[in-house]
Parts: sequence; structure tokens; C-alpha cells
Amino acid sequence: MAAAAVPLRALCRLCRVLLFLSQFYVLSGGGSLNLEHSQPLAQSIRDPGPTRTFTVVPRAEESTDIPPYMMKCPSNGLCSRLPADCVECKTNFSCVYGKPVTFDCTVKPSVTCVDQDLKSQKSFVMNMTCRFCWQLPETDYECSNSTSCMAVSCPRQRYAANCTVRDHVHCLGNRTFPKMLYCNWTGGYKWSTALALSITLGGFGADRFYLGQWREGLGKLFSFGGLGIWTLIDVLLIGVGYVGPADGSLYI
Repeated sequence: MAAAAVPLRALCRLCRVLLFLSQFYVLSGGGSLNLEHSQPLAQSIRDPGPTRTFTVVPRAEESTDIPPYMMKCPSNGLCSRLPADCVECKTNFSCVYGKPVTFDCTVKPSVTCVDQDLKSQKSFVMNMTCRFCWQLPETDYECSNSTSCMAVSCPRQRYAANCTVRDHVHCLGNRTFPKMLYCNWTGGYKWSTALALSITLGGFGADRFYLGQWREGLGKLFSFGGLGIWTLIDVLLIGVGYVGPADGSLYI
């Protein structure tokens, strides 16, 4: 048994020596071949090389917005009948008021029109009357309404309104202008209804209640129409239109 253990111990020592030599070989540079092959890869990872900067230029978007005035401009219509918002004219304020005058006009971009021969054109002559927009008749412009003024008053009240010329009307100056107008709004009260109530039930103040004058209505109710005298007076006042709704509006 002792003789068999000696070669086994020698074999173990030989293995340890070989293992030591192999480690020493690796540490002394024997594996440099693999490291040399791996160095370019490691270097390429550490050194990415010169960087290049690319600037992305966004593509210009095509404008698809429709001008707001295009909603009022008919396509392929007569140029002389285009609304004022669709054309640009070289006006002259030195013309004589009320006289016919001609101006050179050009259609705005994206507007198409034709002449009498159905030929497309961009420039044309516009015929109009020499007058400013605020000098137009009342049928040629629209004004804002007011419900805060007294339509039934003496003297009759006015209010400041903002007026705008109609699209098909051509004139000089600003197409929007202020103007003082008479109060002419209505609250829905009917003159015929008020008169009928005054004749039939005026002794109970029904006409005054209908017009929104509840204080006078209570007075007529508890005084039995002022013993008939107040009733007769109200019939006359409502009949001639002197007594109106309490909110100051006009009768229908």
C-alpha cells in the first residue's frame, strides 16, 4: 500500500507544477496574441471616432388656409358684382358727392371672376356713386340694436349704434361707422291688446298690469278705476299711443 501511494503523490505534485507553469505562462504574456486581437475591438468601443452632426431641416408645410373673405366671394362671377371685401380699389375722395364715378379695382388673391365675355380677369373698372359709407341710405347698412333706451319718451331718445355696410354696396371710407339712431325696439306688447283691456277691464287696472305698470294697476284696482274717470282717461291715452309699455319699448 505504501509503495502504491508514492507514485500517486508524485503525480499530484506533477499536476501542481504544470498548473503553476501554465498560470505563469499566461501572466508572462504568453496569451498576448488573444489580447492583440481583442485590443482593436476594445479600442473601437472606447474611441467611437469623429462624430458627425446632421441637421434635420423640417419640410415647409404647404399653406392650406383659406382667407376669411373667400366665404363672401362667389367663384367665376362677374367682377363688377363682387362684394367690397373681395376687391381692392384705388379710390379718390376728391369726386363730387352724388355723381357717378369709376375706380380701377383689382381682385384679391384666390378670387376668380370674369368679365361680360366670360373671360377671366384680375383688373377691372368699378362704377359707383361718389359718397361716403356713413352717407348711404338706411337700407344699405345694418346697425346694432339697443334695448336699454326708452323708445316711448318725450323727446324721443337716441342711442349710439355701430353700423356696417352691406356686402354688395360700394362706398368711400370705412365700411363700419358709428351713428346716433332713435330707439325703436319692441318688447312684444300689442297696442290692440292694451286698448281692448283698457275698454273692457280698465276699471280693474288690467291694461296697466298688461303694460307692466303694476303700481298704477293697483291704484286703479282699489279705486275702481278712479270711479270711472281714470278708466276713461287711460282709454284716450292708450288710444293715441301716449301710454306705452313700462320698459320703454314700442308697440308691435
